[in-house]
Amino acid sequence: MLPVADVGDSFRSFFDAVDQFLDGLADVRLGPLLIGLLAFGIYLTFRARASFHILRAAYPTEPIAFRDIWGAYFAGYGFNAVVPARGGDVVRLFLTKTSIPNSSYPAVASSFVVELGFDVAMGSLVLLFAFTQGVFPKPPDFASLDAFDLSYFASHPRFTLFAITAVAIAVVFSFAYFSVRVRAFWERVRQGVTIAFDRRRYFREVFAVQFVGWLFRCTAFWFLLEAFNVGGSVKNVLLVLGVNAVAAAVPFTPQGAGVAQALLVKVFAGTAPAATVAAYSVGQQIAVGAFVFGVGFAALAFVFRLRSFKEVIARGREERASEQAS
Repeated sequence: MLPVADVGDSFRSFFDAVDQFLDGLADVRLGPLLIGLLAFGIYLTFRARASFHILRAAYPTEPIAFRDIWGAYFAGYGFNAVVPARGGDVVRLFLTKTSIPNSSYPAVASSFVVELGFDVAMGSLVLLFAFTQGVFPKPPDFASLDAFDLSYFASHPRFTLFAITAVAIAVVFSFAYFSVRVRAFWERVRQGVTIAFDRRRYFREVFAVQFVGWLFRCTAFWFLLEAFNVGGSVKNVLLVLGVNAVAAAVPFTPQGAGVAQALLVKVFAGTAPAATVAAYSVGQQIAVGAFVFGVGFAALAFVFRLRSFKEVIARGREERASEQAS
């Protein structure tokens, strides 16, 4: 059972950092903050463009508007910024599917997997760099961090191994079940990853586009570090990316908030005053989350003519039930 004291310490640490961020709000540099948020928005736009290319390869004869794919991407990312367990992916799935005539949920969902190739490649390199700098905690040290979800898994390796094994068995069972009973399902899944079988097109229209977006992401964190007076540098940006890679693996909070905050405080402990680092650890998450959520909500209203994320989920359930009935 998860110790109540560990959970309390984790939340206490997080809200203490929020207090320090609010106390030092006047010290935040507005210019670098706005540039950082703009660069982050451009980064997500390039990600949406790569998604557009993946879907266009899967549905070459269907009319697909980039505006719709862009709106779905921002809406999903914005919902993920405030809701745990990546609930925004469901929002993005429904909006993307309804934007493409004659599309299917399995094909659209599998198209999202293609994007992970770049993330795994760059994330591995960033983590390799981070672990060689002497400031990034090693996996066994995660148990001492003030992030109850990450520290619990790190301090209970047997349970972690059991959880990973259970997930792996569930995935294998699902593959076996669907491969026997629903062959059409796998044909649609293959359709969604069509571009992955054309290496030149994949690297030109997906990997290269994501790489350009990744450069804007680096730019965004550089200016966010400057905005919160931690200091922008190549090393600091790569450390932030390493923290985000770890936080993304534990999606129990929006943007992996608790994990990211605990790791950032640990990584930048000797770079800037503790209060400054603590303020940045939550400040950049609040700023990015609010910005992306605002853009995502605007996309719902002006691109899809929807009034709330709740309406998106309700319509998705209705459409799914209608498809199952037919």
